[in-house]
Amino acid sequence: MPLITTPFGPSSTAADVIEGIDLSGRRAIVTGAASGIGIETARALASAGAEVTLAVRSVEAGQRVASDITATTGNSRVRVAPLNLIDPASVAAFVSRWKGPLHLLINNAGVMATPEIRTPQGWELQFATNHLGHFALATGLHAALVSAGGARIVSLSSAGHTRSPVVFDDIHFRHRPYDPFLAYGQSKTANILFVVEASRRWADDGITANAVMPGAVRTEGVANLKLTAEQIAQARENRPSEAQTFWKTPAQGAATSVLVATSPLLDGIRGRYFEDSQEAGPHQPGTMSGVATYALDPEQARRLWDVSAELLT
Repeated sequence: MPLITTPFGPSSTAADVIEGIDLSGRRAIVTGAASGIGIETARALASAGAEVTLAVRSVEAGQRVASDITATTGNSRVRVAPLNLIDPASVAAFVSRWKGPLHLLINNAGVMATPEIRTPQGWELQFATNHLGHFALATGLHAALVSAGGARIVSLSSAGHTRSPVVFDDIHFRHRPYDPFLAYGQSKTANILFVVEASRRWADDGITANAVMPGAVRTEGVANLKLTAEQIAQARENRPSEAQTFWKTPAQGAATSVLVATSPLLDGIRGRYFEDSQEAGPHQPGTMSGVATYALDPEQARRLWDVSAELLT
């Protein structure tokens, strides 16, 4: 099966990829839309006429962003709703408040390389935030996605997924030493496996789901990331290409998400992984590009779906 190609690349912005696209009458949710890539993703969707809901932990911060997006796009249909992805009750409340169809679900929110923290349920924080919360959100909104007809889900992953598959025997690091980057990598692999299985389960519902790698963006979370000298040395040894990382602006980082969410070039495309506005090929060791074979494994995807559903019951 040939890889999907587009006219866009690593320097393209969200505004570039959405130019000429009309989203009037479409409704979108962007999680984590109060900062960084999320803001620019929401701004691009609003600029094309969509009704956009910013699903955020801080309603106050979300309202500031909504006002800014309305001011810059002229679109007053920018909503704000509270959502805490590590709190199942918060996710359930968000889902229960949603009425009507949902055309675009952008699972953008995430945390990276955090210290060892567990949720009240005992879940490892990165897996809980980056995967479980979004899994609960997407499955909870399934009926709304179906009613939209041709809905799209975009799941933000990362090149960090190549650091670790989902370790089903010890997802929450109860028996192995905690490593923030392995935990992050596992959660980002889960983001890809989710779209593989969602695409299989929901194909007859007209729902497509794809994963994206936004690129290296100096968001607040990355800027505040504290690395030890040992971790930096290890990263350079294991990933020499990281020294030549192309740092994107938030608008460039949002481009692949917006492209996959809106471009007619991707009509009917599902279960794939995109980076720099192109479908990625297989991961090559020693690089930050491409998708790991285990992240597209349908059996692993089915297993993750079942494990996730069981954790959330």
